[in-house]
Amino acid sequence: MNAARTALSSVLAIALASCGGGGSSTTPPTGGGGGTPPATGGCSLAAQQDFADNVLNEWYLFPDLLASVNRSSVTTLQAYLDARVAPARAVSRDRGFTFATSIAEENALISSGSSAGFGIRLFYDTAANRVFVTEAFEGANGLAAGLDRGTEITAIGTTANPLQSVSSLMASGGPQAVVNALGPTTAGTARVLRFIQQPGGPTIERSVTKTDFALDPVSDRYGAVILNDGPKRVGYINLRTFIVADASNQLRSAFGQFRAQGVSEVIIDLRYNGGGLVEVAEVMGDLLGSGRTGQVFGRTVLRASKSALNTTRTFRSEANAIAPTRLAFITTSASASASELIANAMIPYLGTNMALVGGNTFGKPVGQDGFDLAACDLRIRALTFQTVNANGQGEYFNGLAGVVPNSCRAGDDITRPLGDTNEASIRTALDFLAGRSCTPIAGSPKGADEAQRARSGLDLPDRLPLMSDRPRAGQFEVPGMF
Repeated sequence: MNAARTALSSVLAIALASCGGGGSSTTPPTGGGGGTPPATGGCSLAAQQDFADNVLNEWYLFPDLLASVNRSSVTTLQAYLDARVAPARAVSRDRGFTFATSIAEENALISSGSSAGFGIRLFYDTAANRVFVTEAFEGANGLAAGLDRGTEITAIGTTANPLQSVSSLMASGGPQAVVNALGPTTAGTARVLRFIQQPGGPTIERSVTKTDFALDPVSDRYGAVILNDGPKRVGYINLRTFIVADASNQLRSAFGQFRAQGVSEVIIDLRYNGGGLVEVAEVMGDLLGSGRTGQVFGRTVLRASKSALNTTRTFRSEANAIAPTRLAFITTSASASASELIANAMIPYLGTNMALVGGNTFGKPVGQDGFDLAACDLRIRALTFQTVNANGQGEYFNGLAGVVPNSCRAGDDITRPLGDTNEASIRTALDFLAGRSCTPIAGSPKGADEAQRARSGLDLPDRLPLMSDRPRAGQFEVPGMF
């Protein structure tokens, strides 16, 4: 048995959240135990169910919220997991956070960001059923073909004639029909896409091939920049995901730039970040914690029977750490798990000098460990722990907007690049840092009982990530990725 702790999300399972997002680690929890492979049965569904029961019965964070399930009533392991944690889902404690995935695919994503696809992130307008690129990843074929933030995909085909319009696909089969038209997540898959680069821009038809690419957690284009707001210099960092281990070193490099420039006010953009590795969030905390070495960053709490494994994480010394005087986190309901963990951890130290900007977060103060049935390439991500900050705050299941002292409502303007001072959320974050007034975030994310929302963790007012009904590991961690 191997366990990896994640602060994933979605997120997105729902994914992300499908994951669902949460928090993860690359080391197993002390104590071993549950997750012992069955002695017989190989990789049959019954054997996988036995394995799942071993994991859940020993490690699940809310043992009183596990259901007994008639095994013959389900045909997949994921359906079995969903049925077993249904009582926890009914009280919004497990909204798609317990799921099955591939060991090989997830390990590749963690170690190098490796995935196969066009290298774009797609969301769809829930009212008009239009599909937009919200982000394009460097080094992949999508960006090379002209697909970038704000691009609208209007038609898809295996060849140029005929193409199926996105509107007709949506009308016939909803978002899944669009997912199907985009083809399998395997290198070599080619599709002809018709797209409009920006509102009012040219319409282009181009064949784009899916390839293996490495997801860069901090973009070389806009991931770490210093913004000028009048005479003031503000650090801006956009972290796409906490799941790629190298994110820690990229964060160190980014904060080195901030420290060298004497930056004391920072915008951390986590608007699509559904979570990932807890240890990456802890490194980000250390980089925001100059002068706080030895003070409590956060605590990890397991079920009562595993309380001996509860831990306290203190701030550690980082050469490039800064001591921010004001801090703004750009978030949406796609921001979950590790994204929420870092924001929550800073509340005791920044207080009214920090804010959420954009929308309320997903609400995932809990995380998963991964339990492996190696012979079957099966990893079960089971909800096993909760995180709290130095003040003991950790019940933000309805999002952080009611917990963080300040919040400012702002939109996600995909007509402008990320890192642009005129983009709606960035502009509002700069306003907060400058002491200018804003409209608070009201309400909380809706429940994620719907299958897709439960798997991606997202519930934006007018836009959702395009997600497969059966997302691969990459989409679990980076919702909307194709």
